[in-house]
Amino acid sequence: MEKKSTKIAYLVACAVVVVLLVVLGFAYKGAPILVEDAATPFAGTVWSLLPPVVAIALALISKEVYSSLFIGCLVGALLYTQFNPWNTIVELMSGDLGIVASSDFSIVLFLVILGIMVDLMNKGGGSAAFGRWAKKSVKSRCGAQLLTMLLGVLIFVDDYFNCLTVGAVMRPVTEAHKISRAKLAYIIDATAAPICMIAPVSSWAAAVASYVPENFSDVTGRSGIELFINQIPYNYYCLLTLVMIIVISVLNIDFGPMLTHEYNAQVKGDLFTTPERPFAGDDEYEEGVTKSSVLDLIVPVAVLIVSCIVGLIYTGGFFDGASFVDAFADCSAGAGLCIGSMIALLFTFVWFWLRGLISFEKSMESIPQGFIQMIAPVLILCLAWTLCSLTRYGLYSADFVTVAMGGAGALMNILPAVIFIIGAFIGFSTGTSWGTMGIMIPIVCSVFDWNTQWELLVIGLAAACAGGVAGDHCSPISDTTIMASAGAHCFHLNHVFTQLPYAATVAVVSFVSFLIAGFIQNVVICLVIAVALMIGTLLVIKSVVAKKEAAKIAEIAASK
Repeated sequence: MEKKSTKIAYLVACAVVVVLLVVLGFAYKGAPILVEDAATPFAGTVWSLLPPVVAIALALISKEVYSSLFIGCLVGALLYTQFNPWNTIVELMSGDLGIVASSDFSIVLFLVILGIMVDLMNKGGGSAAFGRWAKKSVKSRCGAQLLTMLLGVLIFVDDYFNCLTVGAVMRPVTEAHKISRAKLAYIIDATAAPICMIAPVSSWAAAVASYVPENFSDVTGRSGIELFINQIPYNYYCLLTLVMIIVISVLNIDFGPMLTHEYNAQVKGDLFTTPERPFAGDDEYEEGVTKSSVLDLIVPVAVLIVSCIVGLIYTGGFFDGASFVDAFADCSAGAGLCIGSMIALLFTFVWFWLRGLISFEKSMESIPQGFIQMIAPVLILCLAWTLCSLTRYGLYSADFVTVAMGGAGALMNILPAVIFIIGAFIGFSTGTSWGTMGIMIPIVCSVFDWNTQWELLVIGLAAACAGGVAGDHCSPISDTTIMASAGAHCFHLNHVFTQLPYAATVAVVSFVSFLIAGFIQNVVICLVIAVALMIGTLLVIKSVVAKKEAAKIAEIAASK
């Protein structure tokens, strides 16, 4: 918050929040509790969405995420405890929904281990060797962007894993081709969640299947995984996001704030545009000894992928007799990723020692340095998790959404598009795709008849999943958005502001596609129409941007 106007706007926004809380405190004093088992009269009302709205608004105003998230959490705790000061502090810090209880230690440990591995591969020369290879093999900016996407597609197991691994591998490659960190963060983010959402074997597939009602298989004779697979070709936001990456890479299309970032990267050699330089000094890749090769990065990453898959199916009972698909459906993502990443970390240490690329003493330096690199994203994640927990479990935001959707059953053909919009709103407000799916999927399954409206059920499920990802992509408090910023070493709010127009463009085309799908209900025809709409929209944007640039150049020339 360097500008005086920004500070004033931030203080005014905070003052408005305080006044609103005071008004709510008096207005709801002694009010009845509407939701069974809830502890506050604000549960299940529109005010259940106030904490994330406050956090998002303050983050967008101040361009500072730590205080914004904390204030959002504080608002949530105040509403949950009905403005009791002492109980607010206790609940926020150590209560059942507070920072300590809401934080997922297994994911935090996974992030730290990945940070150590990245630092180790840098010190051992693996990153530098891959960078040297890429400079020779990848000849263009388009190739570097498509290679980033391809690597993201190959790492389909989990979005956290995807963001950090792809970022670590592709930073030196994109830097060599003067691709801004904002563009790298966008490609990482736009590949991670969408590819996990359309991959039948991923932690996301397991999550979606687990949200389907227990009696679904008994009634329909189909499994939750089968329903997930059926929704893939209807999941327009995820599919069209991948189409968009290919088109903008091949045709060199940029618009919105991203245009400035890409101009600065290509013309001025400034990959960041803004003064903020996250992870300062961590992008100086050490060359290692001359015998370091591209295998010194590829092999540890390959072991990481394989061991994480093994870890996931292990937690799902695969080695106790469960099938591969069932093991994925029942896996514990955090525990499985921790097991896999720990195995990969030990392998990486031994690999570099045996290769003679790094001494024991220097390799041990990677442990604290890797942890330090992850402090910022871990702190943001813990606050985001707390905000989500207070909103979902303390203020029962799902109940409000259920009531808001009541009566929509009469609009069956346009209901998928409505579901997409509501899912996007929840995803944006809470910053979580999984949380959105947890709210929306049971509602979708209750709206449509499982036997007579099967195709609409599939489209509705796809709309709920796609909406969650769309809102998650646009939200500054999203965990995957945070991870993409960390993986690309990009200032977080730079990533948010540059990605927003891109995500919004795909969301608008997806909304139209869901409207069409609700009436046509033919998977092939609808998908062809959606892809054509996406490509046509991008060509129109390219034409508009080109005209604006030509007009600007002409204006400058005339002034001279």
